[in-house]
Amino acid sequence: MDDLEKAVLILFDESGTVDSELKQKAKDYCDKIKEEQAICSVCIERLCFSNLVQVQFWCLQALHEVIRVRYSSMSLDEKFFIRKSVFSIACLGGFDDKSTVRVLEGPAFIKNKLAQVLVTLIYYEYPLIWSSVFVDFLSQLNKGAVLIDMFCRVLNALDEEVINLDYPRTPEELSVAAGIKDAMRQQCVAQIVRAWYEIVSMYRKSDEELCASVLESMRRFISWIDIGLIVNDAFIPLLFELVLVDGLSEQLRSAAAGCLSAVVLKRMDPQAKLPLLQSLQMHRVFGLVAQDNDSELVSNVAALLTGYAVEVLECFKRLNSEDAKGISMELLNEVLPSVFYVMQNCELDSAFSIVQFLSGYVGTMKTLSSLRETQVGHVGQILEVIHSQIRYDPMYRENLDILDKIGKEEEDRMVEFRKDLFMLLRNVGRVAPDVTQIFIRNSLATAVGSSLDWNVEEVEVALSLFYAFGESINGEAIRTGSGLLGELVPMLLSTRFLCHSNRLVALVYLETVMRYMKFVQENTQYIHLVLAAFLDERGIRHPNVNVSRRAGYLFMRVVKLLRVKLVPFIENILQNLQDTVAGFTRMDYTLKELSGSEDGSHIFEAIGLLIGMEDVPPAKQSDYLSSLLTPLCQQVEALLMNAKVLTPEEAPQKFANIKQIIVAINFLSKGFSERLVTASRPALGLMFTETLDVLLQVLVVFPNVETLRSKVTSFVHRMVDTLGASVFPYLPKALEHLLVDSEPKELVGLLLLLNQLICKFNTLFRDILDEVFPAITGRILNIIPVDTLPSGPGFNTEENRELQELQRTLYTFLHVITTHDLSSVFLSPKSRSYLEPIMQLLLFTSCKHKDILVRKACVQIFIRLIKDWCAMPNGEEKVPGFQSFIIETFATNCCLYSLLDTSFEFRDANTLVLFGEIVLAQKVMFEKFGNDFLAHFVSKGFPAAHCPQDLAEKYCQQLQGSDIKALKSFYQSLIESLRHQQNGSLLVR
Repeated sequence: MDDLEKAVLILFDESGTVDSELKQKAKDYCDKIKEEQAICSVCIERLCFSNLVQVQFWCLQALHEVIRVRYSSMSLDEKFFIRKSVFSIACLGGFDDKSTVRVLEGPAFIKNKLAQVLVTLIYYEYPLIWSSVFVDFLSQLNKGAVLIDMFCRVLNALDEEVINLDYPRTPEELSVAAGIKDAMRQQCVAQIVRAWYEIVSMYRKSDEELCASVLESMRRFISWIDIGLIVNDAFIPLLFELVLVDGLSEQLRSAAAGCLSAVVLKRMDPQAKLPLLQSLQMHRVFGLVAQDNDSELVSNVAALLTGYAVEVLECFKRLNSEDAKGISMELLNEVLPSVFYVMQNCELDSAFSIVQFLSGYVGTMKTLSSLRETQVGHVGQILEVIHSQIRYDPMYRENLDILDKIGKEEEDRMVEFRKDLFMLLRNVGRVAPDVTQIFIRNSLATAVGSSLDWNVEEVEVALSLFYAFGESINGEAIRTGSGLLGELVPMLLSTRFLCHSNRLVALVYLETVMRYMKFVQENTQYIHLVLAAFLDERGIRHPNVNVSRRAGYLFMRVVKLLRVKLVPFIENILQNLQDTVAGFTRMDYTLKELSGSEDGSHIFEAIGLLIGMEDVPPAKQSDYLSSLLTPLCQQVEALLMNAKVLTPEEAPQKFANIKQIIVAINFLSKGFSERLVTASRPALGLMFTETLDVLLQVLVVFPNVETLRSKVTSFVHRMVDTLGASVFPYLPKALEHLLVDSEPKELVGLLLLLNQLICKFNTLFRDILDEVFPAITGRILNIIPVDTLPSGPGFNTEENRELQELQRTLYTFLHVITTHDLSSVFLSPKSRSYLEPIMQLLLFTSCKHKDILVRKACVQIFIRLIKDWCAMPNGEEKVPGFQSFIIETFATNCCLYSLLDTSFEFRDANTLVLFGEIVLAQKVMFEKFGNDFLAHFVSKGFPAAHCPQDLAEKYCQQLQGSDIKALKSFYQSLIESLRHQQNGSLLVR
């Protein structure tokens, strides 16, 4: 054993006894040998004489690398030596026949590596240099199984390394592959196919493994060789015989089925493809799929049948003649029962999409005026397939019920997986509504009658099918109960499944009831069944909190839908909900119970919608509302009174308690209109104002608890809509408390509240706004910078995002003020000191802010202020200095210089809208200031931008005209012309 062999053995050692330093030395030594000029000779000599597989593998690997890297720089003699030697080794030749035999009789990975080296030579040399390689190899096959096996490996390597398009290829590699295929088709493919046939015929009884290898190689080549070489009276009968004969090995039968699949999937013109598919007489293999479902043969036959069905369907779609369509449909009808069986019972090939195929088939039915008996049967089979595919695996039952990590992953997977199948169901429902409804009825009936253990997944599937089917029918059909719906919906409502305690079953049951509520809306005799479903242990009383909360939300939607029709049931509903409501009014909340969503609060919205109707007698209505609000307010008052003695351990629980009470009252109030509580029945309004007074105390007692502040703010929003102007006396105090120690996030909430108040009350809100504007503005201007907020890496922090949101909301606030005739607020004595910083902020933002929509809002603010504050009838300035600021600063900076920056992108839709506002601003300035504006803009602004005199004159003409569109078009071309001259170098001043 020489040094190289020793180094290779050390390099490949996996015993763990060789230390890393020695391994590294061995690697360095081997790498050094690779760099030698004579490396190819060294490798070939070792291959011929060394019986160590590690050495053989290293030599083949080195040869492969050297050929790939150095081929273009090798001499002709060296190339000839490598070619002759490698081919000789692959064909049992060489320096010593016995030694060479060891290479071909070695492990599979050695032979595969040898094939890879040979294919690398083929890549560079076939067909121009080494044109006879395949013919030469074919002449060696008479040496027996060892050579045939090696030839198969070479063909497989050629497919994987060069031809197969499943692997990414460079344009050069694609070109070489095309050249190799063209040359092989012309020179040797027919001989190779003949050799395949002869080998399989000769060895089928003596060496089935070899025959399987030959067919596996053949399968790879069928896609690009002349199909006539395979589809003939010799090969096709042989392939079917191999598939069908019982005594042969599964490996051989599966390989034959794989070849037939390749024939079926061969890309061809449909005109030629249909006769080919018809000639195959595929019915011969239908029975095979009913055998052992886990076998390789059944999987391959399943892939053959599904592929065949896809191709036949494609022919039906693409061929227009009646005869061709008739043949296609006949073949499809023949294979479909087996395909349906495969879909439900076999492991499917990953390339086959059940939904895609069945959707295509259902699509063919849409063109038919009526379905034939065969197609009706197929619809039933499709529904069976959907049913089996969407069914949850019972092994996940417990995980899904408690929704642990495994259950959540499985539910998410199934939700995604079911989307396409439900779309297919909807299509089937539209094509064959009656068949679909009968299937759903039978599924429900089966589920109802099934045993408890088997029941869960079956019930869930039946309900999910009924739910999804609802999307395929219109609201009118549901309302009138067309077809079997008049039977199915009452059946659904009156059924109590044994497994109703299961989370999945309970949820889909409630969602399905909700989907068909329009039927109940029309058929009010079923209302009591709906109420029972939502109010008993199937809904709000369900032991699973997620189900009960979802039931609360859905019940609220039911109430919204039925409203007046529920008036006779109000008393009964409220009695049923007493303990649920008490759950919100008891004092022993735990944090765990309050985690997650607040869906439980929707019960209060439902109650509010019920008792907030004018159809409810006034006295009853007052009693109902009082019985709800009084205990809730009393709890809040009790908590506030004991605030000073709260321990740190108790505080979070009590805060959570208050928070939920505020949420509950908020949701309850949604059912009461402003007209009802202020005009029709003011006693109700009085209850809400008293409640507001109580809840505002929360801000006094707990001023720094952010969650409580946000909930109180939300409640004030609600009371603005509910109480209208009656809320005014409470606003100064509320706004004052909300401003105390407020963070950016809380200031955003406060501005949104003010925006709501301004939009609702307009100038009626002026006095209160006058009072709060200075404090709010001062607070915000102390927090946000006048220029841009920092951005980029390291600045995407929560704090920065909150400041950006505050800045955007401030601009909206200022915009709302100006567009609701409240700009005088800026000029009040208390606010006057903030006018200058506000104007500077608006100016900078209108010129430079990254958000185009924010810039547009600021320009609109300036336009409105110009209209409000300029050109007084007596010529006096309402705001001294404002006109000169607009003419000398705003006009030139925003309306000219900011547009010259290349970041102002005219191709962007939002930017074009901003540009329109800027042009409008110029028009308004000219109308208000006349020549004062025009003279300064043209004499000072344009020269600084190097605007030619003729363009300046044309601008004056356009501005004085009445066509705003023409002005906008001209000004855009003017800016683009100036920008081209300046190359975007002029800075906004």
